[in-house]
Amino acid sequence: MAIQHHLSSRSGPKPRTGPAIPHQQLSQIAPAELQEQLWSRMLTLAGATAGRSNISFPETRALHLAPEAAAGPAEAFLIGTEFAHLHGVEDGSLHLALPESEAQEVVAAGWGELHPLAREGRRPPTLLMVFGPRDEHELEIVWELVRRSHRFATS
Repeated sequence: MAIQHHLSSRSGPKPRTGPAIPHQQLSQIAPAELQEQLWSRMLTLAGATAGRSNISFPETRALHLAPEAAAGPAEAFLIGTEFAHLHGVEDGSLHLALPESEAQEVVAAGWGELHPLAREGRRPPTLLMVFGPRDEHELEIVWELVRRSHRFATS
């Protein structure tokens, strides 16, 4: 199920998140099985390879692009060619980058928030936390956001 051009609003209140670094989701944690389904899908993205994150906890699983596939602008990446990562099972959120207008749409619809460093102006306003999916419907939306991040990083 692809989402429309405009995101529908996420239901319910925003989850609690850490206000600083490390930036973590502290409530409404995605069920582990949904995290695994999302990760399995993330591994299918063209040109992406799984690895440890270069900027997050050891349990964070990251996607990196081969240098020749990393054709997007610098603000499409978290660090190096890492364009998205899925936090550990106790968190379930993701950090990824989207074009600024899409990042604003994600925040406005309640699917995520700017990274604290982006809020402070120390990183581009493309850097987001996307909240972990709580059910199958949310999994489809979060998966679409990951695919948009991949397009941003490879275009």
